[in-house]
Order: sequence, then C-alpha cells, then structure tokens
Amino acid sequence: EVGEPFKEEKAVAKYLRFNCPTKSTNMMGHRVDYFIASKAVDCLLDSKWAKAKKGEEALFTTRESVVDYCNRLLKKQFFHRALKVMKMKPDKDTKKEKEKGKAESGKEEEKKSKKESGKDEKTKKEKEKEKKKDGEKEECKKDETPGTPKKKETKRKFKLEPHEDQVFLDGNEVYVWIYDPVHFKTFAMGLVLVIAVIAATLFPLWPAEMRVGVYYLSVGAGCFVASILLLAVARCILFLIIWLITGGRHHFWFLPNLTADVGFIDSFRPLYTHEYKGPKADSKKEEKSESKKQQKYDSEEKSDSEKKEEEEGKTEGTRNSGTEGSGGERHSDTDSDRRDDDRSQHSSGNGNDFEMITKEELEQQTDEGDCEEEEEEDTESRPSHGKS
Repeated sequence: EVGEPFKEEKAVAKYLRFNCPTKSTNMMGHRVDYFIASKAVDCLLDSKWAKAKKGEEALFTTRESVVDYCNRLLKKQFFHRALKVMKMKPDKDTKKEKEKGKAESGKEEEKKSKKESGKDEKTKKEKEKEKKKDGEKEECKKDETPGTPKKKETKRKFKLEPHEDQVFLDGNEVYVWIYDPVHFKTFAMGLVLVIAVIAATLFPLWPAEMRVGVYYLSVGAGCFVASILLLAVARCILFLIIWLITGGRHHFWFLPNLTADVGFIDSFRPLYTHEYKGPKADSKKEEKSESKKQQKYDSEEKSDSEKKEEEEGKTEGTRNSGTEGSGGERHSDTDSDRRDDDRSQHSSGNGNDFEMITKEELEQQTDEGDCEEEEEEDTESRPSHGKS
C-alpha cells in the first residue's frame, strides 16, 4: 500500500517538475512530458536539499541517496518508467536498400572483370580514385571551416511504451511525468482574468466618473481601429489609381508596412515607397549590364596590351645591346662633321675668306712658318733630353 506523499516529497517533486529539463511526445495517444534519470539526479544534487543546514544533515549527499529518494517518488506515482521503442522503416525502404545492395555488388563484379582485362585500365582507375580522394579531402576541409553550414543530423524517431519494471535507475532511462502542478505564473494570470471579468460585469455599479472615462477610452480605441482600417483601404485605392493612370509604370505605396507583420511603430515606417517599372528602367538595366561587360572586356584588353608592351620592351633592349658598336662609329662620324663646322664658323668670323697676295708675301709667310716649326722642334727635344 502506497501512502499519501508528504510535504517535503511534494516540494522535491515540484522542484524537479519545473527545473529538470523535459521533452514532450505522444504516448498511447496522449501528449506527455518525459525526463532522463541522470539529468534528474544532477538537478537534485544542485538543489537546496543537497546543502546541509544548521543542526541538520543534507537530504542528498551522493547519487545513490538521490536514486533511493526518486524510487520513493516513483512508488507514490509522481512519474513512471517508460521504454523507448524505435520506429521501424517500412518494407518499401528495405526493398529499395536490397536493390541498391544488389546493384552495387553487380557494379563491383564488373569492375573486377575490367581490372583483369588490362593493366592500362587499372592505372586509369587508380588515378581517378586518387582524384576522388583529393576532392573528398578538400570537401572535408571546407566543411570543417567555421563559416560553412553543417549538415543536419537525421534523428531517429521513436515512441514510448510503459515499462514492466517500475524502478528508478541512474542512467539514460526515460520517465514520464504524472504529477502536473499549476505554476505560479499561470495561477496569477488566471486570477487577474477572473477579476477583470467580474469587474466588467459590475460596470453599472461603478462611480459615474469612472464610467465616463471608460466610455471615452472605448470610443477613442474604436476610432483608432476604424482609422487604421480606412487607411488600409485608401492606400490600396490610391495605388490602383496611380497604376491605372500611368499604365502600370509607377508603383506608389502609402504606408507600405501598415499591414505587414512588424511592430506598431515600424508599421508606420517608411511613409511611402515609389518604384518606376517602365522601358527606361529596363534600358537602364541593360546599359548597366553592357557597361559591366565592357569593363570586363577593357580589363582583358588592357592585360593583353600590357603583355605586348613588355614583350616589345624586351626586344628593344636586345636590339640596343646589339647596335652599341655601330653607335661608336656613328659618334666618330658626327665628331668629324662637328670639327668641319667649327672651322667653317672660324673662317666666316674673320670676314675675309679670299684675299689677293703677291709672290713675295707668300715666300715671306712660308719662311716664317718654317722658322716657327724649327723652334717648336727644338723646345720639344730639350725637355726630352732632360728627362732621360
């Protein structure tokens, strides 16, 4: 015989009910909440009953003590043990899997026969396998990067059934709640709702000032709701008028977010939106696409021209290196030309290019020139003797 639960047991069960993590599922056609035994034990070890008070010992000291206490709660029908039963796949899926297995086995046999046929095919397949492995490694690396989204893990479906052995065990065992106390918040909300209903029914007994204030408040709320409905209709009519006049080119919305699923303030933002959907808009889009294409082509042409310029610069460098010798001969020719030009300039500076000279003057000039040459030879020979 199971007696009635004590106040302490009710308090512990209530703490577990609202603090232990629970999940909901269907069991025998009913919606139930269940929890896992190990999490319940951890929850009670962190509770106030696991701390010793003055002059009293702690109720929960070890995991075994928590398990014994939970067995008491189970016997007093706060919860009961359940069994997880995995849902089996239908026969169609099993047949498909068998067919896939047969097809894969046939493909493997064909591969073996091809391998035996020639060594060249073996090398090709090995290369393809290596490429596939490299691709799989790269995909794995991409999946490991923090920015890439991970694949969702498929959860296996299961259902709960009542267990034959009603015992509390510390582990991954599943226990379904029978005890369902009313939370304080729900109790408070229900109490406020009941008081509001009673106050509304006693409206004729309210003071006159309160009744007048409530009347004006209700009229103001009704006017506000009516104005919003009228605005919603008027904005649609305005959109249709502008759309028909412009032949569907101009789309003008007044308060576009008025009926959208947003907050109260955001429903009045922005004040209006305007879109032009005509031939010019299409032409602008085409021009933008063409400009983008031209930019791409220009960039490609620039890259090609830069390459050609680099090649031409290289060829010019080689030509300059080969023509350095001929450049020296050209410099010598230009020097001789420059000297002739200087002489012509000196002769033109004297002003008398041709003069009449007698034979006696010519003989005197030749004698003076021979004397000057002999003196210059004597001066050059003297210092050479001194140095020797």
